[in-house]
Amino acid sequence: MNKSILKFITDFGPLAIFFFYYYSNDKNLAVAIPPLIIATLVSLILVWFFEKKIPPMPLVSGVLITFFGGLTIYFNDPIFIYIKPTIINIMFALALFFGKFFTKEPILKKIIGKSILLTDLGWEILNKRWMFFFLGLALLNEFIWRTQSEEFWVNFKVWGMLPITIIFTAFQIGLINKYKINDE
Repeated sequence: MNKSILKFITDFGPLAIFFFYYYSNDKNLAVAIPPLIIATLVSLILVWFFEKKIPPMPLVSGVLITFFGGLTIYFNDPIFIYIKPTIINIMFALALFFGKFFTKEPILKKIIGKSILLTDLGWEILNKRWMFFFLGLALLNEFIWRTQSEEFWVNFKVWGMLPITIIFTAFQIGLINKYKINDE
């Protein structure tokens, strides 16, 4: 299977299934979460089957979806699924902050350093920006779920956070170009 098609299906398939069940069952989280958990686990199995490994971010996300989705269903309380993005984003921010103490270089460099060649200062700045970005997303998620309707939060989770992440990523191009090491 084509790697980019597999990635698209495993990244967005569970989300599409969640939306289908959420909107076809009177916007009911209790009905939409079990198919989300199952689709997430199936997508992780598919990734393992085709690639013989599961990247850390989808694995962590899958574990947290299963855990917080399960808590939401068990306690019949949506707060658990609402706080999942907050916890994921805080975990990513903390990994970026504390990672350099364990690897002696920014974690972001360890993750994507083979794709982008930057100076050490460039990696430090990029790592800090992403750390603060993840903290900002965590705070934004907290604000949205605490002040808006469930339906607004569900839509924002997909149609808000994804574009914000894409725009933030695009704004990093200037930094990357400034600190890029020419491979000549």
